Formats: sequence, C-alpha cells, structure tokens
Amino acid sequence: MTILLSMAAFALAASISPGPVNLLALSSGARYGLRASLRHVTGATLGFTLLLLAMGLGLHRLLSQWPLLAALIRWSGVAFLLYMAYGLARDDGRLDSGKAHQAPSLLTGAVMQWLNPKAWLAALAGMGAYAADGELGLVGQFAALYFVICYLSIACWAYAGAFLSQYLEQPRRMRRFNRSLALLLVGSAGYLLWP
Repeated sequence: MTILLSMAAFALAASISPGPVNLLALSSGARYGLRASLRHVTGATLGFTLLLLAMGLGLHRLLSQWPLLAALIRWSGVAFLLYMAYGLARDDGRLDSGKAHQAPSLLTGAVMQWLNPKAWLAALAGMGAYAADGELGLVGQFAALYFVICYLSIACWAYAGAFLSQYLEQPRRMRRFNRSLALLLVGSAGYLLWP
C-alpha cells in the first residue's frame, strides 16, 4: 500500500503543478468553459499516460543512445510552446467572437504532452523511481494511477479557468489574462533554452 501512496503523491505533485499543459487548460476553461475544455484534458491525460508507458517500456534507453533525438524533442517543444504563446497573445479577448467552437482538441492536448519537457521529466523520473527495471505490473499500476490523478489535476486547472471566466467577461480583461499566460509560456520555453 505504501508504494501506491508514494506513486500517487508523485503523480499529484507532477500533475497539479503549473506547466504549459495546465496553463492551456486554465486559458481554455476561461474562454470556452469546462465542458469544451475536457477534450484537451482527456487528450493531455492520454498523451502523458502513453509517454509514461513508453518510458517504462524502454524509451529512456533510446533517448540516451540517440541524444540528437532528445535535442529534437526539446526544440520541438520550444517551438510548440512559442506557437501556443503567440496564439494566446494575439487573441482579441472577445468571448462572443465566433471562435467558441475552437477549444483545444484532444489531439492538441496529447501533442502538448509529447512536446512538453515537464512531461518528459516527470515520466522519466517517475518510471525511474517506481519501475526502473521495466516490470510490467509496476509500469501498468503506475500508469493507471497516474492516468486518474493526471486527469483530475488538469481538469482542476480547466475548472479554475471556467470559474475565472465570470471575471473575464470584458475583452480587455481576457486579453490581459491571455497575454499573462502567453508570457508564462514564453518563460517556460526560455527555461528550456537555458543550458
């Protein structure tokens, strides 16, 4: 039982802490509401769980053998974060602007996790700590537990955004909110470039 509690604590700490996926969930919740944002939440959870399983089944070995692949993933992550930041920064802030059906998709959530360095570090550290030998039972247990905790954590960010939307009804406030989140994403991308 104690290993499960330890796994759950790790999953919660890694999933609920701020990061690019959670910031997009917050923004999506504020702009499109909780229901529309759940596609992103589901995609991000599935994407991370797949990454976690891949790490547990040996992806970390491939990355250590091919450092160029790890660098490519890192640069792709930076480019994707900057693209998302640009989208948030240029948003006009109007909630009634006909864009209401363009909430982040399931695919966007999954891709964000695969390009999110925080996700790679969490998957690598988690599997290293709890299933370093690749034992299928532990890998599966950790992935199943992480799935539930990750989903609920990202959904909390989307819910927080939906809650904040009542304060962001004016386009000026929504623009400020989105631009603040865009700056945080740029900061995340900048952090990845730091040696």
